[in-house]
Amino acid sequence: MRTIIDEILKSERIEASAPCRIDMGGTLDISSFYYPLSYLNPCTFNIALAMRTRVQIVPFEKGVIKISSKGFESAEYPVEKVPFDHPMGLMFAIAAYFQIDAIHIIIESTSPPRSALGGSSVAAVALIAAFNLLLEKSGRPMVAYDQIPLLAHGIEESVAGVPCGFQDQLAAVYGGINAWYWKGAGFSQPYIRKPLLKPEQYELFSNHLLLAYCGIPHESKNINGQWVKQFITGECRTQWVEIVNCTRSFVDAFSSFDIEEAVKHLNRETAIRVEMTPDVLDDTGSQLVNLALDNNCGARFTGAGGGGCVWALGNEDKISELRIVWEQILSEREEACLLDVNIDASGLLTGPV
Repeated sequence: MRTIIDEILKSERIEASAPCRIDMGGTLDISSFYYPLSYLNPCTFNIALAMRTRVQIVPFEKGVIKISSKGFESAEYPVEKVPFDHPMGLMFAIAAYFQIDAIHIIIESTSPPRSALGGSSVAAVALIAAFNLLLEKSGRPMVAYDQIPLLAHGIEESVAGVPCGFQDQLAAVYGGINAWYWKGAGFSQPYIRKPLLKPEQYELFSNHLLLAYCGIPHESKNINGQWVKQFITGECRTQWVEIVNCTRSFVDAFSSFDIEEAVKHLNRETAIRVEMTPDVLDDTGSQLVNLALDNNCGARFTGAGGGGCVWALGNEDKISELRIVWEQILSEREEACLLDVNIDASGLLTGPV
């Protein structure tokens, strides 16, 4: 079997890619929240973006796994000693799961490193798909398509040492614009997907969006860890109930294409989170959010905030005006910039794109 895999890697391109996302209602996809809040039917909203993370598997030294990714120093270890507490520990853990060595895993992302767009989870999904392609070509059993996000989430949570959300993996696999309703164990499906717009509407809707990278990478454990601790110890329960209600009301307004109503709920959800954890927005993020409010738009940090990206929603004319003032703010910080908001309809893909 090893010889077959070696020959495949030498003769064929093993590659997969998946999109990142912007979101609202994140953290509700963590089991610490959605089980005790299940009576409220909690959901998370996200939009997959055509900023793809590509993973390629190429031949390498026998018995060794090497991983290279922009923004991180390349690392290589014997297959039996790959570290799961490494900055790329999640990728090593996935490689350990498949037990295929003599490989170099190359990760290329078109989104900024640690930009709170779900990058590590997206890379995990793409890596599993790349291994799947290799298994298929070698005649070995594959991971079922609908199990890929479950496997990616399970491995991530197992090595993270903290509860992890689930929405990033789902956006990466399925693409599009969706609300995800969290059910968990005890149901035939731990989540329910509700598509909110048709793919032919995506290009027009992208004119209602802005996305800014604030120039500072984020560390999601810091903020998420605070929220989980607060919630488990009984703090801020009423705020989380309101966050659930805001997110569900946002989804309802969005489904009706009522942008002004959706903006209202988006801004309220952001305000609640800032009240609980002021450092969820850095200085640039705070300026961007305030400017959005001034221009009758909604704005929210992506993921768990604390650096990374801020996205905005509004009517086309208001977004056009906001773009000008956001560009002025972003020009004052090195590496800060506006990012493309083309919506991805494809989700997970194998082979070159």
